[in-house]
Amino acid sequence: MSCDRLKEVEERIQRACEHAGRRREEVLLLGASKSVPSEKLRNFFHCGLRAFGENRVQEFLKKYEDLRDLPVDWHFIGRLQSNKVKYIIDKISLIHSLDRESLLEEIQNRAGRLGKVQEVLIEVNVGGEETKGGVEPENLKEFFEKCLRAKNVKPLGLMCIPPYRENPEEVRPYFALLRSLRDQLEQEFGLKLPHLSMGMSYDFEIAIEEGATIVRIGTLLFGSRV
Repeated sequence: MSCDRLKEVEERIQRACEHAGRRREEVLLLGASKSVPSEKLRNFFHCGLRAFGENRVQEFLKKYEDLRDLPVDWHFIGRLQSNKVKYIIDKISLIHSLDRESLLEEIQNRAGRLGKVQEVLIEVNVGGEETKGGVEPENLKEFFEKCLRAKNVKPLGLMCIPPYRENPEEVRPYFALLRSLRDQLEQEFGLKLPHLSMGMSYDFEIAIEEGATIVRIGTLLFGSRV
């Protein structure tokens, strides 16, 4: 079952890449594994899924211990409290949800103590929703400059969680906005930001068409069959 699910999603990603004139290897499939038991993740790992994204620190730490014998590429994709950074900083390859100065300072502090450069994505609130985290687009440049000054933090791109729409096509403008914001930063600062983390189970094909390099898939991989 796990391998069948993974194969189906991989085929859809492949078709989306072909439709967009992109290569399959340009897009990382990240298993959004919140609430998924460790043994299920182990099954998916053996089917070929290597990267998992967690939302809750306590849940992640348990899975990290359960799966220590596997070379999992762990990402953190949820809202991250500053006081929890110390628990994950040595275990996570990429933090997707950097969205405020206090969190930046804590990541810089904890990574500096370890002599590590922590790779991050800046979360952008593309829909202007009060219930979601993320830097407002008009504040992105200023926040990005602060990230560049943090020697132990390396921004690799942007992430967003757009407003939900019944028709996934209506989400396209938010993905296009994130890509545009990334392109503006690249041009203004003369550097490369390789990643756009955008697109989930119901809209990832459109995200790929708009330039996503990481798609966060949960329900299609781990959810129940309807």
